[in-house]
Amino acid sequence: MYSHIQIGARDVPALAVFYDAVLATLGLVRIVHDDEDSGPAGAGWQRPGLYWPQFYIQTPINGLPATWGNGVQVSFAAPSIEQVEAAWLTALRLGGTDEGAPGKRPQYGDDYYGAYCRDPEGNKLCFVFARSMATQQK
Repeated sequence: MYSHIQIGARDVPALAVFYDAVLATLGLVRIVHDDEDSGPAGAGWQRPGLYWPQFYIQTPINGLPATWGNGVQVSFAAPSIEQVEAAWLTALRLGGTDEGAPGKRPQYGDDYYGAYCRDPEGNKLCFVFARSMATQQK
């Protein structure tokens, strides 16, 4: 559906520590680039063995301060209900704020189980498991 998602970061090193821990619960690993031409400071994550899709945080290229987007949400597919819960709990433990505890959300689908939070810089995140997504990922 997408190649990569990128959000702005005011404090890349601190936010990278947050995402290292949270995204590890979903099986994502930090991308290491040796490319000096990749723009401002940033960090990225992907699934082992897959180049796409990718998730990035980065200081904005235009030099303006990073801000969260009102109405913007980044949703991560989790391989299990337990990983939805682990990602959400890890996010809260590391300075994220609760936007909706883990649970079934039948209004989004019969098998939708999700949790919502904001990262320490205010970006809204969702962690979701649905059996129908898991079968499409294979």
